[in-house]
Amino acid sequence: MAKILVVDDEKNIRTLYETELKDEGYEVITASSAVEALELVENEIFDVVVLDIRMPGEDGISALEKMMVKRRDLPVLINSAYSSYKNNFLTWLAEDYIIKSADLTELKKKIAQILRKKGKA
Repeated sequence: MAKILVVDDEKNIRTLYETELKDEGYEVITASSAVEALELVENEIFDVVVLDIRMPGEDGISALEKMMVKRRDLPVLINSAYSSYKNNFLTWLAEDYIIKSADLTELKKKIAQILRKKGKA
């Protein structure tokens, strides 16, 4: 079973993503901050990380950079309500950049593509 880390400071988003992704058959762990996510990535193996950018304290771009230093092979999907960060070259480290939506079809498709590439689907 593929293991996904969902990082978002909004509890409602974390709950929605966790429910929807568990329904797809994934194991889902959530983190409410970049600091919490970095601790989890340090101690556990994830197949995909879904990462918000705008969070209190350390932002997702900084967390992405640190994750890539530790595990360059870790697929991270930036999931933000703001398209403006697409132009930040550090977001190019991510596997993809998805604009947040109540419809998780695109996010689920990207996760499935990544897992197929890794032989996990």
